[in-house]
Amino acid sequence: MNLDLELGALLTSMPAMPQLTTETLPQIRPYAAAPAPERNREELVIGGSIPLTVLRPEGLRPTNAPCVYWIHGGGMIMGNRYSQIDIPLEWLDRFGTVVVSVDYRLAPEARGTAAVDDCYTALLWIAEHASELGIDPTRIIVAGASAGGGLAAGITLMARDRGTVPIAAQMLIGPMLDHRHSTTSSRQFTGEGVWTREMNEFAWHCLLGDLDGEVSPYVSPALATDLSALPPTYIDAGSEEVFRDEDVDYATRIWAAGGKADLHLWAGGFHGFDALFPAAALSSAARATRTGWLARLLDAKR
Repeated sequence: MNLDLELGALLTSMPAMPQLTTETLPQIRPYAAAPAPERNREELVIGGSIPLTVLRPEGLRPTNAPCVYWIHGGGMIMGNRYSQIDIPLEWLDRFGTVVVSVDYRLAPEARGTAAVDDCYTALLWIAEHASELGIDPTRIIVAGASAGGGLAAGITLMARDRGTVPIAAQMLIGPMLDHRHSTTSSRQFTGEGVWTREMNEFAWHCLLGDLDGEVSPYVSPALATDLSALPPTYIDAGSEEVFRDEDVDYATRIWAAGGKADLHLWAGGFHGFDALFPAAALSSAARATRTGWLARLLDAKR
């Protein structure tokens, strides 16, 4: 990989990740989960089985605050609602947002539409309980990294198609959008790395099994034939990652449908570089660019 020099050195210093298989997944999962943040938070369970964490600014309970609905990454096979939570917590501090993060069912124990259905159920609950959460229901931003970015794209399509929640924007960070492994970048990064072709194929197989021709576009959003009437969208990715080309294509198709999308491709970045090494110069630039986009969006929607 043609990595950014600083990121390449940091990556080399990390211990090698074991091969991702059915046998190793139970051992890897605890390392992919994150502890609860020490914040002003409320833990809930909705729909009988879907855990949510609500994080609010310190001090007075907000009213009519913007909401960031966060969906964690982990290939839809690992992680929890605290994974990568430091990313939206920057916006809680900066903009006074309420952050709501969801635990969804993981594959292979739950397959097909289970994960996206859980995330959509939570989205509906957030909108229905906006008043008690202290949020403005017209300023709900869905955001996620990796698999969470793909799920954020899926529930945004769902909400548009079903005419339910008026999502204000979607932020898709290195999103996992396409199960078909048909792009150049999906085949380019094989062997060693943070998220390789082999890992990606394994994760999608865990989720979909042997389904062929029956995959929902809400699960694999690149299958959606209509990307019109979507809210403002932010997409970013590294140049050295499996998801690069499917992410570029998704932004291109939003533009072709008359929509608004900001696309940022970070030269030398691998998958999840800004979450893994947030202090690196390229990571700082990626995070600052996202925050700037969100600041402009929230200013426009006051």
